[in-house]
Formats: sequence, C-alpha cells, structure tokens
Amino acid sequence: MVSVAACLMWGLGRARPVLQVEQVFRRPRMKVVIEAGDVFDQPAHLVVGFCDTFDTASADGAVISADSVQGQLPARRYGGDVRRLDAELTAALAGVAPVVREDRERKPLGKLDRYPVGTVAVLGDRPSLVFAVAYSRIGNDCVAASGVEELWFSLGRLWDALHRHAQLGRVAMPLVGSGLSRLDHLDQDSLLRLILMSFVARSREGAVCRELRILVRPADLEHIDLREMSAFLGALASGLDRV
Repeated sequence: MVSVAACLMWGLGRARPVLQVEQVFRRPRMKVVIEAGDVFDQPAHLVVGFCDTFDTASADGAVISADSVQGQLPARRYGGDVRRLDAELTAALAGVAPVVREDRERKPLGKLDRYPVGTVAVLGDRPSLVFAVAYSRIGNDCVAASGVEELWFSLGRLWDALHRHAQLGRVAMPLVGSGLSRLDHLDQDSLLRLILMSFVARSREGAVCRELRILVRPADLEHIDLREMSAFLGALASGLDRV
C-alpha cells in the first residue's frame, strides 16, 4: 500500500504544506515513512550519525555543528549533561578497540580515540534507545568526510544493531549524509534512495524493525520528489514480496 498524504506544518505564523510518503511491506511486515520533521520529537528509537571519534562537545561549532543531530543530542536527549552521554558512549564502546589514538598536538580539538567506521554504540534505555553510528571520519582540522562505500557499510552495521537491540520497535532517523559528511556528489534524493535500498536489502534477511521513519529537514525536502520516491518505495516493496 502506498499513500502520499498532505499535511500542514505551522511556522512563522503561516501554514506551509508538507508531504509525507508511507509504504507498507508485506514480507517482512513493516512500514517506511518519509516526512519532514524533527527526529527528537518521535516516540521511537533514535539513529544519530557520528564521526569516528564520537565527539559530543561542539566547542562553539568548531568540532561538530551545533545544528546537526549529533550536536543537538546532548541537549535534546541528555538535558545538556554531556558527561552522562560520554559515560554511556565509553561503556558502549568498551568492547571496541580504537584503530588509532591521535596526539593532542596534531588534533587540538575533540576526542583522540578513533574507532572503525561502521561502529555502532547503543545508548540509553528502551523504549527509546539511541543508535550512534560512526559513518564519517573527522580530520584533525575538524572537517568530516565520508564516501558511498563507507556510508553503505555503516548502514549495514546499523541495521544489524537495530535487529539485535531494537526488538522490532519504531525507529526514527535523519537523512544521514546530508550534513557535513562531504558526500557532496550525492544529492538528498540520491542519499535517501541509498538508505532505502540498504534498509530493504537487509530486511530480506529478516525484519530490522516494524517501522522506519526517516525525518527530512524542510530545506532538504525541497530537493526530493516525494511522488517519485513513493513509486520507488512501491517498486522496492514489490521486489521484496517476490523474494
């Protein structure tokens, strides 16, 4: 079943039309929703894209952008308690060996331990866990970079972590890769298609979650044709039903 529904989002004193796409899959039984919105407002497990150092302090935006989901996480989910977030990250990463530890002289800002791209740290408690996935590398100049292969690999690790820990609960995630990851050769539409293809490909092996809700910033939504995305999702669902 495919539906493209129009709703109204009120902002700056006037109504603004926002589109939503919803696709129901039969095998496995699950639903994918794409809409404009704020991931932190969702009653769901939350996916947050991180860099390989799992930085949490924005340092006035010098390390990570305060406007990014990663930058907003301490305030929105931890009441501004960065120490508690760092403690949870340390515990979640205890079984993962860093690939390298940077020298403070070479990396003056941020954390020093670098973890493998694709590492997923599971934070918090049910029913709203945080899945922190490292899909980019941050340079010593604080510029984050990633690529299609790294993103695809990281998404695969993310789906595996969700399968193990989310207990088929609803999952909300942003359009990872559309911020400061330097995936400039992929537009928002292409990034969204890549995420959807990765999710559906992994779901062939078994349900990852019963509902995946992808929240897109209104500015990014302007670059995505949701009617075409609805057809794309329908084709993915038909292909999965034939497996």
